[in-house]
Amino acid sequence: MRFTREEMEAALATVHAAMPPTPQYAWPLLERRLGAKLWAKHENHTPVGAFKIRGGLTYFETLARERPEARHVISATRGNHGQSLGFAARRHGLAATIVVPHGNSVEKNAAMRALGVELVEHGEDFQAASEHAAVLAERDGLHRVPSFHRELVRGVSTAYVEFFEALKHAPPDVLFVPIGLGSGFAGAAAARAHCGVATKIVGVVSAHATAYLDSFRARHPVESPVSTRLADGMACRVPVPESLEVLLREADDVIAVSDEEVGEAMRILFSDTHNVAEGAGAAALAGALQQRERWRGKTVGISLTGGNVDSGMFAEVLAKA
Repeated sequence: MRFTREEMEAALATVHAAMPPTPQYAWPLLERRLGAKLWAKHENHTPVGAFKIRGGLTYFETLARERPEARHVISATRGNHGQSLGFAARRHGLAATIVVPHGNSVEKNAAMRALGVELVEHGEDFQAASEHAAVLAERDGLHRVPSFHRELVRGVSTAYVEFFEALKHAPPDVLFVPIGLGSGFAGAAAARAHCGVATKIVGVVSAHATAYLDSFRARHPVESPVSTRLADGMACRVPVPESLEVLLREADDVIAVSDEEVGEAMRILFSDTHNVAEGAGAAALAGALQQRERWRGKTVGISLTGGNVDSGMFAEVLAKA
Protein backbone atom coordinates (compact mmCIF):
# COMPACT_ATOMS: atom_id res chain seq x y z
CA MET A 1 0.00 0.00 0.00
CA ARG A 2 1.63 3.21 -1.21
CA PHE A 3 0.72 6.89 -0.97
CA THR A 4 1.93 9.81 -3.01
CA ARG A 5 3.84 12.59 -1.30
CA GLU A 6 0.80 14.81 -1.75
CA GLU A 7 -1.48 12.22 -0.12
CA MET A 8 0.86 11.87 2.84
CA GLU A 9 1.28 15.61 3.28
CA ALA A 10 -2.52 16.02 3.17
CA ALA A 11 -2.90 13.31 5.82
CA LEU A 12 -0.39 15.03 8.08
CA ALA A 13 -2.23 18.33 7.66
CA THR A 14 -5.59 16.71 8.48
CA VAL A 15 -4.26 14.97 11.58
CA HIS A 16 -2.28 17.94 12.86
CA ALA A 17 -5.33 20.19 12.53
CA ALA A 18 -6.89 18.07 15.30
CA MET A 19 -3.87 17.12 17.43
CA PRO A 20 -0.12 17.78 17.70
CA PRO A 21 2.47 15.15 16.79
CA THR A 22 2.96 12.63 19.57
CA PRO A 23 6.40 12.34 21.16
CA GLN A 24 9.01 9.63 20.90
CA TYR A 25 11.24 9.20 23.92
CA ALA A 26 14.33 7.15 24.69
CA TRP A 27 13.80 5.76 28.19
CA PRO A 28 17.08 4.80 29.97
CA LEU A 29 15.52 2.07 32.12
CA LEU A 30 13.98 0.41 29.07
CA GLU A 31 17.31 0.59 27.28
CA ARG A 32 19.00 -1.08 30.23
CA ARG A 33 16.47 -3.93 30.17
CA LEU A 34 16.75 -4.37 26.41
CA GLY A 35 20.48 -3.96 26.02
CA ALA A 36 19.79 -1.67 23.08
CA LYS A 37 18.97 1.94 22.27
CA LEU A 38 15.18 2.13 22.43
CA TRP A 39 12.74 4.73 21.13
CA ALA A 40 9.09 4.56 22.19
CA LYS A 41 6.48 6.32 20.04
CA HIS A 42 3.77 7.47 22.43
CA GLU A 43 0.45 7.02 20.63
CA ASN A 44 -1.12 6.77 24.09
CA HIS A 45 -0.80 10.58 24.10
CA THR A 46 -3.51 11.30 21.50
CA PRO A 47 -6.91 12.88 22.37
CA VAL A 48 -8.50 9.39 22.52
CA GLY A 49 -5.48 7.66 24.03
CA ALA A 50 -4.65 5.56 20.97
CA PHE A 51 -3.22 5.69 17.45
CA LYS A 52 -6.53 4.89 15.74
CA ILE A 53 -7.67 8.52 15.95
CA ARG A 54 -5.46 9.33 12.97
CA GLY A 55 -7.29 6.95 10.63
CA GLY A 56 -10.70 8.23 11.64
CA LEU A 57 -9.64 11.80 10.87
CA THR A 58 -8.43 11.05 7.34
CA TYR A 59 -11.30 8.68 6.57
CA PHE A 60 -13.95 11.24 7.53
CA GLU A 61 -12.19 14.09 5.74
CA THR A 62 -12.31 12.03 2.55
CA LEU A 63 -15.89 10.92 3.22
CA ALA A 64 -17.01 14.54 3.59
CA ARG A 65 -15.54 15.38 0.18
CA GLU A 66 -16.57 12.26 -1.73
CA ARG A 67 -19.84 11.28 -0.03
CA PRO A 68 -21.34 14.47 1.46
CA GLU A 69 -24.76 12.78 1.53
CA ALA A 70 -23.53 10.31 4.19
CA ARG A 71 -24.86 11.57 7.53
CA HIS A 72 -24.84 8.43 9.70
CA VAL A 73 -22.00 5.92 9.89
CA ILE A 74 -21.67 2.52 11.51
CA SER A 75 -18.75 0.26 12.33
CA ALA A 76 -17.60 -2.45 14.75
CA THR A 77 -14.78 -2.27 17.27
CA ARG A 78 -13.26 -3.49 20.50
CA GLY A 79 -12.80 0.17 21.45
CA ASN A 80 -10.07 2.33 19.94
CA HIS A 81 -11.39 2.26 16.37
CA GLY A 82 -14.80 3.23 17.74
CA GLN A 83 -13.36 6.14 19.70
CA SER A 84 -11.55 7.28 16.57
CA LEU A 85 -14.78 7.28 14.58
CA GLY A 86 -16.71 8.98 17.37
CA PHE A 87 -14.10 11.74 17.58
CA ALA A 88 -13.99 12.31 13.82
CA ALA A 89 -17.77 12.01 13.34
CA ARG A 90 -18.35 14.69 15.95
CA ARG A 91 -15.91 17.03 14.15
CA HIS A 92 -17.92 16.56 10.94
CA GLY A 93 -21.38 16.70 12.53
CA LEU A 94 -22.23 13.08 11.69
CA ALA A 95 -24.11 10.47 13.70
CA ALA A 96 -22.19 7.29 14.56
CA THR A 97 -23.34 3.84 15.64
CA ILE A 98 -20.69 1.44 16.92
CA VAL A 99 -21.20 -2.29 17.48
CA VAL A 100 -19.13 -3.97 20.19
CA PRO A 101 -19.16 -7.58 21.42
CA HIS A 102 -20.70 -8.43 24.78
CA GLY A 103 -18.17 -8.15 27.60
CA ASN A 104 -16.25 -5.36 25.88
CA SER A 105 -14.11 -2.95 27.91
CA VAL A 106 -16.37 -0.97 30.22
CA GLU A 107 -14.21 2.13 30.08
CA LYS A 108 -13.77 2.04 26.30
CA ASN A 109 -17.55 1.76 25.97
CA ALA A 110 -17.97 4.76 28.28
CA ALA A 111 -15.43 6.76 26.27
CA MET A 112 -17.30 6.05 23.03
CA ARG A 113 -20.62 7.09 24.54
CA ALA A 114 -19.00 10.30 25.80
CA LEU A 115 -18.07 11.10 22.19
CA GLY A 116 -21.74 10.85 21.21
CA VAL A 117 -21.64 7.33 19.78
CA GLU A 118 -24.74 5.12 19.87
CA LEU A 119 -23.39 1.84 21.21
CA VAL A 120 -24.85 -1.54 20.23
CA GLU A 121 -23.69 -4.74 21.96
CA HIS A 122 -23.86 -7.91 19.89
CA GLY A 123 -22.03 -11.24 19.70
CA GLU A 124 -19.21 -12.81 21.62
CA ASP A 125 -16.22 -11.51 19.62
CA PHE A 126 -15.20 -8.80 17.17
CA GLN A 127 -16.09 -10.88 14.10
CA ALA A 128 -19.69 -11.33 15.27
CA ALA A 129 -19.96 -7.61 16.04
CA SER A 130 -18.59 -6.76 12.59
CA GLU A 131 -21.06 -9.04 10.85
CA HIS A 132 -23.92 -7.46 12.80
CA ALA A 133 -22.72 -3.98 11.83
CA ALA A 134 -22.96 -5.06 8.18
CA VAL A 135 -26.56 -6.21 8.72
CA LEU A 136 -27.52 -2.93 10.39
CA ALA A 137 -25.83 -0.89 7.66
CA GLU A 138 -27.86 -2.70 5.00
CA ARG A 139 -31.10 -2.53 6.96
CA ASP A 140 -30.91 1.13 7.90
CA GLY A 141 -29.03 2.55 4.92
CA LEU A 142 -25.99 3.61 6.97
CA HIS A 143 -22.49 4.20 5.66
CA ARG A 144 -20.37 1.35 6.97
CA VAL A 145 -16.81 2.20 7.96
CA PRO A 146 -14.59 -0.87 7.67
CA SER A 147 -11.91 -1.69 10.23
CA PHE A 148 -9.26 -1.83 7.51
CA HIS A 149 -9.31 0.64 4.63
CA ARG A 150 -6.80 2.58 2.57
CA GLU A 151 -7.95 5.88 4.07
CA LEU A 152 -7.60 4.54 7.61
CA VAL A 153 -4.08 3.36 6.81
CA ARG A 154 -3.20 6.74 5.28
CA GLY A 155 -4.10 8.42 8.57
CA VAL A 156 -2.38 5.86 10.78
CA SER A 157 0.79 6.12 8.71
CA THR A 158 1.27 9.69 9.95
CA ALA A 159 2.34 8.36 13.35
CA TYR A 160 5.25 6.54 11.78
CA VAL A 161 6.10 9.41 9.43
CA GLU A 162 6.47 11.56 12.55
CA PHE A 163 8.58 8.83 14.12
CA PHE A 164 10.94 8.27 11.18
CA GLU A 165 11.30 12.00 10.46
CA ALA A 166 12.16 12.72 14.10
CA LEU A 167 14.89 10.06 13.92
CA LYS A 168 15.96 10.66 10.32
CA HIS A 169 19.64 11.08 11.23
CA ALA A 170 19.71 7.70 12.98
CA PRO A 171 16.68 5.57 12.06
CA PRO A 172 16.07 2.48 14.23
CA ASP A 173 17.31 -0.86 12.97
CA VAL A 174 13.94 -2.44 13.76
CA LEU A 175 10.43 -1.31 14.65
CA PHE A 176 8.03 -3.60 16.52
CA VAL A 177 4.35 -2.99 15.65
CA PRO A 178 1.36 -4.79 17.23
CA ILE A 179 -1.19 -6.32 14.86
CA GLY A 180 -4.94 -6.34 15.38
CA LEU A 181 -6.44 -6.12 11.90
CA GLY A 182 -3.24 -4.66 10.49
CA SER A 183 -3.81 -0.96 9.82
CA GLY A 184 -0.96 -0.05 12.17
CA PHE A 185 1.47 -2.39 10.45
CA ALA A 186 0.38 -1.21 7.00
CA GLY A 187 0.79 2.40 8.14
CA ALA A 188 4.30 1.72 9.40
CA ALA A 189 5.24 0.12 6.09
CA ALA A 190 3.81 3.05 4.12
CA ALA A 191 5.71 5.52 6.29
CA ARG A 192 8.93 3.57 5.85
CA ALA A 193 8.56 3.84 2.07
CA HIS A 194 7.63 7.52 2.28
CA CYS A 195 10.62 8.39 4.48
CA GLY A 196 13.06 6.16 2.58
CA VAL A 197 14.47 4.37 5.63
CA ALA A 198 15.72 0.80 5.82
CA THR A 199 14.22 -0.04 9.23
CA LYS A 200 12.99 -3.62 9.49
CA ILE A 201 9.40 -4.00 10.70
CA VAL A 202 8.38 -6.90 12.94
CA GLY A 203 4.69 -7.56 13.44
CA VAL A 204 3.57 -8.68 16.90
CA VAL A 205 0.40 -10.73 17.42
CA SER A 206 -1.12 -12.18 20.55
CA ALA A 207 -0.21 -15.83 21.15
CA HIS A 208 -3.93 -16.23 21.91
CA ALA A 209 -5.06 -14.71 18.59
CA THR A 210 -2.69 -16.01 15.95
CA ALA A 211 -4.65 -15.51 12.72
CA TYR A 212 -2.06 -13.19 11.18
CA LEU A 213 0.92 -15.25 12.33
CA ASP A 214 -0.68 -18.44 10.99
CA SER A 215 -1.56 -16.65 7.75
CA PHE A 216 1.96 -15.20 7.45
CA ARG A 217 3.42 -18.68 7.72
CA ALA A 218 0.87 -20.28 5.40
CA ARG A 219 1.04 -17.38 2.90
CA HIS A 220 -2.75 -17.26 2.71
CA PRO A 221 -5.59 -16.26 5.10
CA VAL A 222 -6.07 -18.66 8.02
CA GLU A 223 -8.84 -18.23 10.60
CA SER A 224 -7.77 -18.79 14.21
CA PRO A 225 -9.67 -18.81 17.53
CA VAL A 226 -9.26 -15.95 19.99
CA SER A 227 -8.71 -16.40 23.72
CA THR A 228 -6.57 -13.42 24.79
CA ARG A 229 -7.77 -11.76 27.95
CA LEU A 230 -5.36 -8.82 28.05
CA ALA A 231 -4.85 -7.78 24.43
CA ASP A 232 -8.38 -7.07 23.21
CA GLY A 233 -7.00 -4.73 20.54
CA MET A 234 -5.30 -7.75 18.94
CA ALA A 235 -8.25 -10.15 19.23
CA CYS A 236 -8.60 -10.91 15.52
CA ARG A 237 -10.16 -14.21 14.43
CA VAL A 238 -10.31 -13.65 10.65
CA PRO A 239 -7.51 -11.79 8.82
CA VAL A 240 -8.29 -9.09 6.26
CA PRO A 241 -6.91 -10.21 2.85
CA GLU A 242 -5.68 -6.72 1.86
CA SER A 243 -3.94 -6.34 5.21
CA LEU A 244 -2.33 -9.76 4.94
CA GLU A 245 -1.03 -8.86 1.49
CA VAL A 246 0.85 -5.92 3.00
CA LEU A 247 2.17 -8.08 5.82
CA LEU A 248 3.46 -10.76 3.46
CA ARG A 249 5.24 -8.17 1.35
CA GLU A 250 6.63 -5.88 4.04
CA ALA A 251 7.26 -7.81 7.28
CA ASP A 252 10.74 -8.85 8.27
CA ASP A 253 9.11 -11.24 10.71
CA VAL A 254 5.90 -11.86 12.68
CA ILE A 255 6.10 -13.05 16.28
CA ALA A 256 3.63 -13.93 19.03
CA VAL A 257 3.59 -12.75 22.64
CA SER A 258 1.59 -14.35 25.43
CA ASP A 259 -0.73 -12.56 27.84
CA GLU A 260 1.91 -13.17 30.50
CA GLU A 261 4.54 -11.38 28.39
CA VAL A 262 2.10 -8.56 27.65
CA GLY A 263 1.27 -8.17 31.34
CA GLU A 264 4.96 -8.00 32.20
CA ALA A 265 5.47 -5.34 29.50
CA MET A 266 2.56 -3.31 30.92
CA ARG A 267 4.20 -3.41 34.36
CA ILE A 268 7.60 -2.48 32.93
CA LEU A 269 6.21 0.48 31.01
CA PHE A 270 4.55 1.75 34.15
CA SER A 271 7.56 1.26 36.41
CA ASP A 272 10.18 2.51 33.92
CA THR A 273 8.25 5.34 32.23
CA HIS A 274 5.09 5.83 34.31
CA ASN A 275 3.00 5.44 31.16
CA VAL A 276 -0.16 3.34 31.19
CA ALA A 277 -0.42 0.86 28.33
CA GLU A 278 -3.35 -1.33 27.39
CA GLY A 279 -2.50 -4.89 26.38
CA ALA A 280 -2.10 -4.18 22.68
CA GLY A 281 -0.22 -1.00 23.55
CA ALA A 282 2.41 -2.98 25.45
CA ALA A 283 2.72 -5.76 22.87
CA ALA A 284 5.52 -4.09 20.90
CA LEU A 285 7.68 -3.86 24.02
CA ALA A 286 6.80 -7.46 24.88
CA GLY A 287 8.01 -8.45 21.42
CA ALA A 288 11.22 -6.44 21.72
CA LEU A 289 11.97 -8.01 25.10
CA GLN A 290 11.31 -11.48 23.72
CA GLN A 291 13.70 -10.83 20.81
CA ARG A 292 16.30 -8.85 22.77
CA GLU A 293 19.24 -11.13 21.97
CA ARG A 294 18.68 -10.63 18.24
CA TRP A 295 18.78 -6.82 18.57
CA ARG A 296 21.27 -6.34 21.41
CA GLY A 297 23.41 -3.26 20.79
CA LYS A 298 21.15 -2.02 17.98
CA THR A 299 18.53 0.73 17.88
CA VAL A 300 15.00 -0.51 18.47
CA GLY A 301 11.69 1.28 17.97
CA ILE A 302 8.40 0.37 19.61
CA SER A 303 4.94 1.84 19.27
CA LEU A 304 2.97 2.26 22.49
CA THR A 305 -0.25 2.21 20.50
CA GLY A 306 -2.74 2.90 23.28
CA GLY A 307 -3.33 3.33 26.98
CA ASN A 308 -7.04 2.52 27.21
CA VAL A 309 -7.10 -0.27 29.76
CA ASP A 310 -9.88 -0.63 32.32
CA SER A 311 -8.67 0.43 35.76
CA GLY A 312 -9.68 -2.89 37.33
CA MET A 313 -7.75 -4.85 34.74
CA PHE A 314 -4.71 -2.61 35.13
CA ALA A 315 -4.77 -2.95 38.90
CA GLU A 316 -4.88 -6.72 38.50
CA VAL A 317 -1.89 -6.62 36.14
CA LEU A 318 0.15 -4.40 38.47
CA ALA A 319 -0.69 -6.62 41.44
CA LYS A 320 1.10 -9.56 39.77
CA ALA A 321 4.47 -7.79 39.90
